[in-house]
Amino acid sequence: MKLLFMDYPVKDLKESLAFYRDVLGFEEAWREGDHTVALKLPGSEVQLMIENDEIGLTPGAVFLVDNVDKYFEDNKETLKFIKEPVDIPPGRYAIFQDNSGNLLRILDFSNESNPE
Repeated sequence: MKLLFMDYPVKDLKESLAFYRDVLGFEEAWREGDHTVALKLPGSEVQLMIENDEIGLTPGAVFLVDNVDKYFEDNKETLKFIKEPVDIPPGRYAIFQDNSGNLLRILDFSNESNPE
């Protein structure tokens, strides 16, 4: 597992983008449609992703794994998954909780080499 970025669900993406960019000085790193923007601190590789398609979920880390489906199959009996693997533009994605209820999101980039 490799930490990619932190995920912060937000109610209003445009308003939140203005806050993180204009008030805190983050720079836009990438964007996915009208629901997700990744930001980075100038001079740093640290990224924060804000998105408005998981309202109601708490912030948490997003980790890269080799294969989300395999990770899910290997761990579904021991981890509490709250979102089973689904397709997202770069690959597959799932969410599980630690023993304190904190969210850990995992993704792979399995679709990046498969042009559509």
